[in-house]
Formats: sequence, structure tokens, C-alpha cells
Amino acid sequence: CRVCVSLFMWACIQMLLSLLTLLFIITSPLHPFSHHYSISPSTSPLNAGRYYSWRSFGPDDQRTDELWVDLNDLEHGQVRMHGILSNTHRQAAKVALSFDFPFYGHYLRQITIATGGFIFMGEVTHRMLTATQYIAPLMANFDPSFSKESIVQYLDNGEVFVVQWERVRLHGREAEGAYTFQAALHLTGTITFSYRDIPLPVEVISSAEHQVKAGLSDAFMVNLPSPQSSDAQRRLYEYHRVDIDTTKITNNSAFEFTALPTCLQHDSCELCLSSNLTSGCTWCNILQRCSDGMDRHRQEWLDYACSEEVELDNVNERSHTLHALYIKCKSQSQLPLLKPQFPSIIWTDVKTAPPRHLDGSAHTGVIAGVVAALVLLLALTLLTLYINSHPSAASPPYFLQRRNSYWPSMKFRKQEFHSGYAEVEVEGHEKEGIMEAGQC
Repeated sequence: CRVCVSLFMWACIQMLLSLLTLLFIITSPLHPFSHHYSISPSTSPLNAGRYYSWRSFGPDDQRTDELWVDLNDLEHGQVRMHGILSNTHRQAAKVALSFDFPFYGHYLRQITIATGGFIFMGEVTHRMLTATQYIAPLMANFDPSFSKESIVQYLDNGEVFVVQWERVRLHGREAEGAYTFQAALHLTGTITFSYRDIPLPVEVISSAEHQVKAGLSDAFMVNLPSPQSSDAQRRLYEYHRVDIDTTKITNNSAFEFTALPTCLQHDSCELCLSSNLTSGCTWCNILQRCSDGMDRHRQEWLDYACSEEVELDNVNERSHTLHALYIKCKSQSQLPLLKPQFPSIIWTDVKTAPPRHLDGSAHTGVIAGVVAALVLLLALTLLTLYINSHPSAASPPYFLQRRNSYWPSMKFRKQEFHSGYAEVEVEGHEKEGIMEAGQC
């Protein structure tokens, strides 16, 4: 019947469009199969005092006792002991905060506590958990499962979030003593490290099986073209790191980090360009954001060419009158809102498949396959038209059978990693599920 012919023609057209779309995606240099993920740590602390200022306190300083949060004091709030972290080795658990904590100017509502003496601050768990994006009072290969006395516990009273590693021992060196220390994240953005028991100097702790660090770090993720091919890479760049003097980590010592103003805190063009609290800030009109381009929004900053917009970076420009500043911001706000320079790529998981490099022969094979499919579709269409215009002609048996239609689905296969840290999924605070988090 003619209705059946029309339906068949519509299906052929849809298949044709699907094949053309597939051809465009596969030959595109931004095809997900052509990406891979890597981490580029900074070789030295970049602008070490730009985001935080810090002070250290020894056993004789009164401030040391003031910074220690006594979790046994009920006035501070309810303390939660994490049962899984307190009984396992190389585990990490996500915990929701009751307040927005500013970390390098980014407001975070969820953190990841690790048994290894650090807090992972990244939004996406990646393979190198200990590499960057951390708050580490003492990152080392601690094993709370060795003793029932070892406890990982935390407190959140709405003004401060405290994680305490209590009587934890180094894996393989358990007889050398137990460590007790804590990290406190304050609503104001201040971070404190407090140490009660440090039986060994940090310098003698081995980093052969686990990184040993103390300090802060953050990074941004960008998609960059590969120098070897037209394929793109997904790379995590550590743009800032604070390494504290580990010789000052002793019994009854402390560090206090004070968050400094960042470009991200300015919510208008005028404040962004004229504030004396920050420098090197640029106002991006389309994003309505102030930044120096070095933060977790780096990829979006590049996509919208924000670095080419309004910037007042020197003393002479800052000395301009408010009227001149108003004119500069006003002219910028009248620019058309452009689309990103590059198509956005949404990644649901950083643990993607290995890079698949498509050379010229591979592209040729794909094009040949699409052309063959088009020829087949054309032949089927002509055959259908012939049968419709010659009702007396005998229809082939396969046109008379009803068949269920199955469209092939494309799936991106994930690469499995042998995790050094296993992530514990926590719903609220009580759920005990374990999933792989990636190699540390």
C-alpha cells in the first residue's frame, strides 16, 4: 500500500541522515574517541602567595592551642566517626558540607576524605587522586585498618568542617608510632592544620608507595590539541600549589592559611577592573564573570575568548577616572553575545577509553562504507517505487514479513583502572557502598 511505501521512504531518509551525521562526527577532530586524559603538575609553586597567606605556630605559641578543635567537646557540635574509613586502607569517601566553602575562589559543597591524611577537593574523581586539588595536613600511606584505636572522624557545625585522623599508623611501619592531626575548613575560607602526635619527622616517611605532601593545591581541566596529531587531549593543569615547610610539622604545631581576594569574587565589570584587592582581572561580558583566566573555569574562558575582552592591568589605566571606566565597561556590555569558538564536549566520566588515532586510511574506509550504504538505500528506494507502480508484480517474501526494527547503539567503553584508592559512595552519612575511583 502507499502508506507502507511512505513509511519506508521516511525510514530510509532518517537512516541517511544518521549515516551522514555519523560520518561528520567520526571525521571531526573533536570526536571523543580521539581524546585522552593526562595531568600536568606545575614544576614549582606558582605565585605561592597569590591565593593564600599562611603562618606556622610551634609548641610554645598560644595560637597552636587555639587552632586545635577538641572533638570531645560537645559544644563544637556532633562528631561522626566514619566506620569504613576507620577500618580500611587507601579508601576515600565523599561527604557533603553544610555550607559553601570557598577554595581558591570556587565555592564547594562536597569534599572527599581519604584515609591517607588529605582531603580531595576536585569535583570529578580522576586517576591521580593524590596529584593535585587537595588539602593535605599530612598526606602519607596511613592504614587505619591496622588498629581498632585508629579513627577517621569529622565534625560540621555550619561554621567549620573538621576532619581528624586519630592514632593512625603508617602502612608497613606500624610499630614506629601513631599520628594524630586534623584539618579545619572554615566558612570564611580559612584553612588550618593542627598536629598533636607526630612520632617521626616527615622527611623520613617513605614516598615509594604513596606520595608524601603537606599543603594546598588546585588545578583546572582543559581540552588541548595534540602536537602529534589533530586529535585533542584532556589535560589537568595544576595552576597553584602551596608546599609548607615539613620540618615545622612536629608535636603540638599548627599552620593557618588565610584566603586572599580573587578575581572571581567581583560580580560587576566596574569592580573587576578597578578593585585594588586583585590584579590582572578581566571582565567577560558573555559569561558575566571576572577572572584572570587561571581557575577551574579555564576551558569556558578559552571557548568564549574572554582573555581578549576588557582588562585594566597597570597603574596608569587604574588611575583613569570613574567615568572612563564606566564608558569602557558600557561599551563592552553592548557587544553581541557570541557562541563559543569551539563545540562544547560533555564528559560524564574522565575515565575514558584510550586515544584512538584515526589516520587517512581509516577515514577513507568510513567514507567508503557510507557511500556503499547510500547506494544500497537508493537501490531499495527504486525497488519500492517499482513495486508500488506495478501492483501485479510479485513482492519478494522479505517485504511481506513483519519484523521488529532494531537500531544499532553506539557506546563508549570505559577503561578500567586498578585503583590505589577505592571510593566509598555515601548517601547522607550512613550508606556503605564501594566503587572504583582510580589509581593514585
